[in-house]
Amino acid sequence: MTGTELASGRARIAEPGEGIGLDELALAARNHGMPLEALRYDVTPPGLHYVLTHYDIPAVDPAAWRLEITGAVRRPLRLDLDDLRDRPAVTSRVLLECAGNGRARYEPRPVSQPWLLEAVGTAEWTGTPLAPLLAEAGVSPEAVDVVFTGADHGVERGVEQDYARGLPLAEALRPETLLVWGMNGAPLPPQHGAPLRLVVPGWYGMAQVKWLTRIDVTDEPFTGFQNATAYRIKVDRDEDGEPVTRIRPRALLQPPGWPEFMTRERFLRAGDTVLTGRAWSGRAPVGQVEVSTDGGTTWTEAALDPGDPAHPFAWRSWSCGWTARPGRWELLARATDETGESQPVEQRWNRQGMENNLVQRVPVTVLG
Repeated sequence: MTGTELASGRARIAEPGEGIGLDELALAARNHGMPLEALRYDVTPPGLHYVLTHYDIPAVDPAAWRLEITGAVRRPLRLDLDDLRDRPAVTSRVLLECAGNGRARYEPRPVSQPWLLEAVGTAEWTGTPLAPLLAEAGVSPEAVDVVFTGADHGVERGVEQDYARGLPLAEALRPETLLVWGMNGAPLPPQHGAPLRLVVPGWYGMAQVKWLTRIDVTDEPFTGFQNATAYRIKVDRDEDGEPVTRIRPRALLQPPGWPEFMTRERFLRAGDTVLTGRAWSGRAPVGQVEVSTDGGTTWTEAALDPGDPAHPFAWRSWSCGWTARPGRWELLARATDETGESQPVEQRWNRQGMENNLVQRVPVTVLG
């Protein structure tokens, strides 16, 4: 990347035929996805849940840690963990997905964290709703955004920064938006944001700020790097683009049979089998999942679990019967949410590799 590109915050696009570089490999080694066989779990074990850290995992002393709520408020707050735990606690099962999930499958490939399809997981997050804390602080009538700042600090495209994301006030005030200190019944692990993180159900992972230190209410839209430069849907270099917000619909197939070590191609015995997986959308409930076993020529509607009303922000399981005959097959799964939005079968490319919910394709060799 040139100095001009660094200064402008432009994302680099891989040259034709350019393979994954050492920088991308280093990112892939420290950020890990959820093995797709873990789709079997309703709640993803913490060690299998996907992880993305922009910079280093910060060293935070929970005893000395404090959260400040300030800005366009009448009564700024300074809280420790005990102050937060004294408030009403909520446990919510919420799916998180990285906005860059599927980036490595774009052609041409945006150069960044090279996610395939594994940047996802569903956990039970324990914390307290944010809205009552903002009410206690007394939000100004002129407030428009709430800015969340983490303890993680680094340089991105030439800009030194603490990781900070702004959220529209209405989203911050949703009763489902939580300040979280627990994951799956245990304290937050360091890589998941200990001692405190934000969870905003339905939004892509970039909104779920970890290692929280500050919450600033602002009377102007937040124009920090992570909102104005990163996480934008743009095709041309110089356009402003649209912000990344809520998760687009996706279905994933739990890989059937067994894999080849290097290629991960699947092998399966001939006969009747049941294909299973998970589906989700952050924009509306999933209304339908379809499966193709012939590369997308024909589609069969899968049986979609009705979901648990107690967990409206979790993924939903689906299943579809298949009589597997010997030969090579390509399995596809696609979700449609209740707004009518379906996963595309052709890519909708953008420069930063965001929101790539292209249908999954799973090559399978069925043995006689």
